Amino acid sequence: MFRKKSEEQEAEVVTAKPPKMPDPDVRKRNVSVIGPTLRFKGELSANEDLVIEGQIEGTIAHQDKNLTIGKEGRVRADIHAKIVEILGQVEGDVRGDEIVRLHKTAAVIGNIYSPRIVMEDGANFSGMVDMGTKKNSAMETSPSNMTVKKEALKRANLNFAGSTTQANTGGS
Repeated sequence: MFRKKSEEQEAEVVTAKPPKMPDPDVRKRNVSVIGPTLRFKGELSANEDLVIEGQIEGTIAHQDKNLTIGKEGRVRADIHAKIVEILGQVEGDVRGDEIVRLHKTAAVIGNIYSPRIVMEDGANFSGMVDMGTKKNSAMETSPSNMTVKKEALKRANLNFAGSTTQANTGGS
């Protein structure tokens, strides 16, 4: 019962490898999350990637970073980011310097400006797409463009306070 450990057993204890520590580069990028219970009004900008699950109203500027609007995200803002991924609802213009992705749960009312666009089957979109390399600010503020945006807003029925999404992307 109180026997002395053999030298072999002691050697195993001494030579046992310590538990593997997590790689210090596990978090290679900084990501901030705006949770589903948070509401924000104003201008939002940061120097890290951002995931929005809450409600945002205003402008979002992440020119050099990635922006994800999660399934619970409700955004009424003009967006500018390097890469934009939308799974929730957005009302406003979306600018992606590299790409804009609309997932099947996305509902977007506004114009998209990006050299590359991916739109999954089931995504709702009402607006105009400009895939040119330079934005056309004259077109952005033209009376005809404002009319198109107002008509799209009238046709669409998006509930930004709730979790249901209904959009009419067809005519009349």
